[in-house]
Amino acid sequence: EFALDQNYPNPFNASTTIKYALPRNANVRLVIYNLLGQKVITLINRDMSAGYKTIQWNGINDFGQNVASGLYIMRLTADKNAFTQVRKLTIIK
Repeated sequence: EFALDQNYPNPFNASTTIKYALPRNANVRLVIYNLLGQKVITLINRDMSAGYKTIQWNGINDFGQNVASGLYIMRLTADKNAFTQVRKLTIIK
């Protein structure tokens, strides 16, 4: 089944690993938001094959800037929004 695992390490300083599972080919979107609901960065936005996947995030936003320390939300949507899951992650600088 679709799944978004908790990132590791959490909290993190330099970078964190995000793991997720796709039971079938799907359009996948993985976005990081701040607590105001503003998009920080889109890590994935494409069609992907089934399987267990891993991606790294280094605390950089869409503009190439380091984000501030604090709590963030990662949101994975797949299969044309048929699946959505969110997790919290914390950056400590």
